[in-house]
Amino acid sequence: MTDPLAPYAVCPEQSRGRGFYEKPHPYRSPFERDRDRIVHSAAFRRLEGKTQVFAPGTNDHYRTRLTHSIEVAQIGRTIARSLRLNESLTEAICLGHDLGHSP
Repeated sequence: MTDPLAPYAVCPEQSRGRGFYEKPHPYRSPFERDRDRIVHSAAFRRLEGKTQVFAPGTNDHYRTRLTHSIEVAQIGRTIARSLRLNESLTEAICLGHDLGHSP
């Protein structure tokens, strides 16, 4: 059983809604749908071709924006869990934080 969200956390029911109506999903919250859309988007896949940190040669310090975003999402989920925040919302924000940045 998971702990209830903290009083200051955002619940899916508190979402401002959608630009277009979507029938509620039987298994996923709106924030989980957002996260899944980000992961399956072309913009997210393009992060693989963008370097996050420039380092000479290839070594363990080489990161693409894709690997960086995945790492940020894992850290974000851990922080959200420890603060009893909405993990799916946090993960969606973390995964999408580099989308649209220029190279």
